[in-house]
Amino acid sequence: MIDDISGLRKVLSEDRVIAVVGLSAHWYRPSYFAAKYMQERGYRIVPVNPAYDEVLGERCYPSLRDVPEPIDMVDVFRRPADVMPVVEDAIAIGARSLWLQLGVINPEAVARAEAAGLRVVMDRCVKIEYGRLFGGLGWFGVNTGVISAKRPPLPPRPGRPG
Repeated sequence: MIDDISGLRKVLSEDRVIAVVGLSAHWYRPSYFAAKYMQERGYRIVPVNPAYDEVLGERCYPSLRDVPEPIDMVDVFRRPADVMPVVEDAIAIGARSLWLQLGVINPEAVARAEAAGLRVVMDRCVKIEYGRLFGGLGWFGVNTGVISAKRPPLPPRPGRPG
């Protein structure tokens, strides 16, 4: 399972077509917000939800197996108990990566996906990781250069040269 910065960067850099399983058409749902954010950053979003015909201006498919184009990443917004059939579909369509969103924790599904050769990320948000790793946190007002991993120089103190 991928859980390091370089691995997450690799997945987010290489996997540009994302099928979002469980994508909602309601703007206030986390799946919609995350998919819209990624779409606005140049990713191709393929909605997968049998409840809708279209989401985010894209045709929505009832299942992964109905998608007529190659999928790089399967991003899952479903309950952990519902993940295993999604994994089987991801394997069947030849997806490269499986991304289980925050709170979607299913070790058996992870093991099955990894055994089939998929790169797997679990219990992380695509949107949050993209913002954290590629400088997209400006939307929250923290990409100002004030917060940095570099230690700033100490301010001058009286009696100390500086």
